[in-house]
Amino acid sequence: MLRRSYLVLRSVCLWTISLIHFFTVCPFLVLLGVIVDPRRNDWPQRLFFRNILRLAGVSFETRYAPGFDRHRTSLFISNHINLFDAFVVYSAIPQFVRGLELESHFRIPAYGWMMKRFGNIPVNRAGGPSHFKRTLERVRSHIQNGISVVVFAEGTRTLTGRVGPFQKGAFAIAQQIGAPIVPLSICGSFKFNRKGSWMLYPSKITVCLHDTIETRNLQRQDLDDLITRVHRIVAEPVEASLRVSRATEP
Repeated sequence: MLRRSYLVLRSVCLWTISLIHFFTVCPFLVLLGVIVDPRRNDWPQRLFFRNILRLAGVSFETRYAPGFDRHRTSLFISNHINLFDAFVVYSAIPQFVRGLELESHFRIPAYGWMMKRFGNIPVNRAGGPSHFKRTLERVRSHIQNGISVVVFAEGTRTLTGRVGPFQKGAFAIAQQIGAPIVPLSICGSFKFNRKGSWMLYPSKITVCLHDTIETRNLQRQDLDDLITRVHRIVAEPVEASLRVSRATEP
């Protein structure tokens, strides 16, 4: 009972500190990005995102596979756990990167304006050929301009900690524009915070950046095999992390 009360009070304090930090510093960085080349403005934004995790009580580690090309503009395919994932991937990816984000998020007061200025790409949940084409062209433009793009390929946050089925859209985009894919695994974040809960538990998040996968000359009929391959790569360290977490639970 005493530990539960401590964790509740801890979570309230960490959320308060994190939100004050976010809505104080983020608008300044967005406005700075209006007058300064975004690439030169990248390091303070990266520091800001990393501080969000520190203030939320998270220890953080990034592991790079030998075949990960850190200089190659790529499409990063990640699992999705909680609201902190954007801060996690931005802190881990050693490139200038932006993300796909639901169009509805851009209508959230203050936050939506900041994400639009930040350069994230809106995605319509309804889908359809016209929406897909618009997203494809925006991703193509980012890649051609040296901006990597991160996609949460499940399309929603997990309820179990496991990696859910991947949607086909991001892979179809990669195949059509020939962009390399980098599988990305977020491990330990489900223990930290999960969908439907505001509790923030002490934990360590490890991000695994796997070998870069070429998509040049990939045919449409090869997409299912590619999705299966990338899903397996992303899921393996996540599953291992869940097993360790469950084994050490009191």
